[in-house]
Amino acid sequence: MALMFGALIMQGIQPGPAVMNEQPALFWGLAASMWIGNAFLLVLNLPLIGLWVRMISIPYHFLFPAILVFCAIGVFSLNNSTFAIYMMAAFGVLGYVFRKLDCEPAPMLLGFILGPMMEEYLRRALLMSKGDPSVFVTRPGSAAMLIIALILLATIFAPAVRQKREEAFQEEG
Repeated sequence: MALMFGALIMQGIQPGPAVMNEQPALFWGLAASMWIGNAFLLVLNLPLIGLWVRMISIPYHFLFPAILVFCAIGVFSLNNSTFAIYMMAAFGVLGYVFRKLDCEPAPMLLGFILGPMMEEYLRRALLMSKGDPSVFVTRPGSAAMLIIALILLATIFAPAVRQKREEAFQEEG
């Protein structure tokens, strides 16, 4: 859903119920593509259900290398570039590290989608203020938003800090 909203926003379309009235071709095209996609899935998956059941029984240590090979073939076929395979491997390792660190993917996805827009609006604000970053704290609207953001960050980190303090005081006593 975040990807869909991000793609719509990047194309200059405001997501929401008004899309049906403002962009009827887009809306009905999307609805028709979902119907067609579901029909194709039904036609293809019913005869192949036995194959899918047998694939579940394949051990993971056989399946994982096959998935990597198919991903590498797909990435290489886009640009005929071995650099793309190295990038795939690097992002795979990065994803593994993030998984081990229990990083949530949703905030990273939102940052990836909304980051370029935020950068564009930051650039606009700095151009309007002639490069003066103090506009973010001197204007009431932006100062209020920054204060709210700091309060939210404090409420997120407060339980962790309190827990660490309690652990430290228990060790001393």
